[in-house]
Amino acid sequence: MTGTEQSILQTLVELDEKVKAMPTTNPKPNLLPVFARLDELTRQLPVQTAPELLHYLHKKSYQKARLFLEGQDAENARGNCHGHQ
Repeated sequence: MTGTEQSILQTLVELDEKVKAMPTTNPKPNLLPVFARLDELTRQLPVQTAPELLHYLHKKSYQKARLFLEGQDAENARGNCHGHQ
């Protein structure tokens, strides 16, 4: 896993934690900086990055991206995206 991929995974874990805490957190966390960081990290990925990971990140399928980075891509159900195998 590259350093950028590791940063993406850490950010995805942070996002998941913030979302899970929302029902009991007041004030609600601002998720926009997390989404902006994910977009920036995605732009930093090299062209040879796994196509599946790029697909998940570009489609904002963050749970699927996290499973992929955790080596659990088999858990990802095949989606409805045309052209994605």
